[in-house]
Amino acid sequence: MRPGRALAEALAEGPLALDGGLADQLAAQGCDLSGELWSARLLADDPGQLRAAHRAFARAGARVLTTASYQAFFEGFARRGIGRRTAAALFARSVDLARAAGTGPGETWIAASVGPYGAALADGSEYRGRYGRPVRELVRFHRPRIEALAAAAPDVLALETVPDTDEAEALLAAAEGCGVPVWLSYTVDGERTRAGQPLADAFALAAGNDQVIAVGVNCCAPSDAGRAVALAAAVTGKPVVVYPNSGERWDTAAHRWRGGSVFDPARAREWVADGARLIGGCCRVGPREIAALAARLG
Repeated sequence: MRPGRALAEALAEGPLALDGGLADQLAAQGCDLSGELWSARLLADDPGQLRAAHRAFARAGARVLTTASYQAFFEGFARRGIGRRTAAALFARSVDLARAAGTGPGETWIAASVGPYGAALADGSEYRGRYGRPVRELVRFHRPRIEALAAAAPDVLALETVPDTDEAEALLAAAEGCGVPVWLSYTVDGERTRAGQPLADAFALAAGNDQVIAVGVNCCAPSDAGRAVALAAAVTGKPVVVYPNSGERWDTAAHRWRGGSVFDPARAREWVADGARLIGGCCRVGPREIAALAARLG
């Protein structure tokens, strides 16, 4: 772990602003994110773009920066001809790039993103869950990624966009003993996981786990996020992490976003009152929205 305050210690003092949708910022910078590795391909092809995207969020006031490792996995790198040793170095690079971008006034913490198994399938499965894979197989998939990221000493592992409780169980098992605290964040529909389990049951998996420093939701509608905050706090007694999408809807047939953004930074105060301590945005939430959010969090 790097020198300085642990993230859990900082959370005890008050809420912190997370960053927003990294891939959206990269797209705004003109990056090509096609392919199964998504934004992680830039770790090899154009790390400077990642550094610039992280800096955009840091300048906006984000105190926690999330790495470009959400869709990074050894098998995907191998299919691009990248060997295991080099791939492990790319996982470490994701942490180093975010760390370098966060230097400046005030403390900045780095969350190493660990996306769900469905993200590696690159077919939208993270929004359905129920992969038909046993928990032990999911543990085997996630553990090498987690070990590679943990070796780079991030401040926290973001076990994020988790669609069902089976995968949450696998991720927590895979992270056990890695030496880095984690947050657990589900993607939800109403008051259920994407796979249909009650959120109270999903949050309960983290309640007695000391490695989990925050629990909550991401990559969901802002209205769903708001309802989940108080429930997560009540079930677990832990700080809550919440970072919803803009509220726009992805049209899979037309390959475009539809509708308008309903992401309202002013709601952060309600979420803080209900127990949120890590607050940011996910898809379609950019530096402008994060700046407005950070201003409200102080």
